[in-house]
Amino acid sequence: MPLPSLTIHANIWLETEGGDVALSRWRMELLKAVDREGSISAAAKAMNIQYRLAWQRIHDMEDRLGFPLVQTTVGGRGGGGAQLTPAARVLIEHLDKLFAAIDACAQERGTTHLHKLARALAQNKA
Repeated sequence: MPLPSLTIHANIWLETEGGDVALSRWRMELLKAVDREGSISAAAKAMNIQYRLAWQRIHDMEDRLGFPLVQTTVGGRGGGGAQLTPAARVLIEHLDKLFAAIDACAQERGTTHLHKLARALAQNKA
C-alpha cells in the first residue's frame, strides 16, 4: 500500500541567543494583518486570536529585536489605529524571501528523502 500524496513544509523561527522566539512565519503574518487591517485589534480578529496575544507578540518582537515594528494612534472620533514602521516593512520583505528560499530548499532536498521513505515503508509492509 503506497503512502498518500504528501508535501513537505518547513516551520522556521528565529530565536535570540537566550532562546526566545523573535520572529516566525506566524509573527510575520500578524504584522501583515496589522498592515492590512489598520489596527492591532482588527488584525487579532482577522487571525482569530485575542487582542492581548497579538499585542504581546508584537511587543515581544520589538523588545527582542530592539526596534519598533508598529506605530499606534490613540482612539478618538475616528478611532485608533496602527501602522507598520519602515523597519517592519523591510523585515517582512526580507523574511518573505528567506522563508521562500527555505521552502524551496526543503522541497528540492526533502523530496528525494520522502521518496526513499515511501520505498522503505512499501518494502516493510507485508
